[in-house]
Amino acid sequence: MGFYRRHVAPRVIDTVCSPAALSAWRGRCVEEVHGRVIEIGFGAGRNLPLYPDGVTELTAIEPSSVMRQRAQNRIDAASFPVLWGGLDGQQLDVPDDAFDYAVVTFSLCTIPDPDLAARELRRVVRDGGELRLVEHGRAPDENVARWQHRLDPIERRLADGCHLTRDPVAIVTNAGWNITNTFQRYTPGPKPWTYFTSLRAR
Repeated sequence: MGFYRRHVAPRVIDTVCSPAALSAWRGRCVEEVHGRVIEIGFGAGRNLPLYPDGVTELTAIEPSSVMRQRAQNRIDAASFPVLWGGLDGQQLDVPDDAFDYAVVTFSLCTIPDPDLAARELRRVVRDGGELRLVEHGRAPDENVARWQHRLDPIERRLADGCHLTRDPVAIVTNAGWNITNTFQRYTPGPKPWTYFTSLRAR
């Protein structure tokens, strides 16, 4: 792993994913979440202050040591225990049916095998539990989508494997989740990067 990928890219990604405008998306994603939660792509813990009081424990999956260090102050301030659960969202070292909720925000774009990660989350969330997800992805407008395909190789190199062209709805559905609510729209900013999906699935 090179210097840029290990030390620079995580800081760039955290900065890009930290604007106040994203807090509304993150907050909607975790509203009414309760019980035991697993969050993959935990990053610098940007979601932690937004979780409601009903959360009893959160298991965080994050491969970057830089992100884990940047998250520590938020972990220390959390009102519930936060446990590090491993580095790889594609292979979760936890039992079946261990969690009430799974949360993913701006991470399926980067995970090498998002389909495997979505299936793993389905394995570890109990029957009747929920997946909450916010993600950017392939735009519905063909002109924007063409630009996303052109820019994708550059995006992957600069943003540690992030893809502009993935379809989060298809990834979740193909993993066997039943989507119960979907909200999609462009947010302010360049359209290849700002078509967002918020969804809930059981």
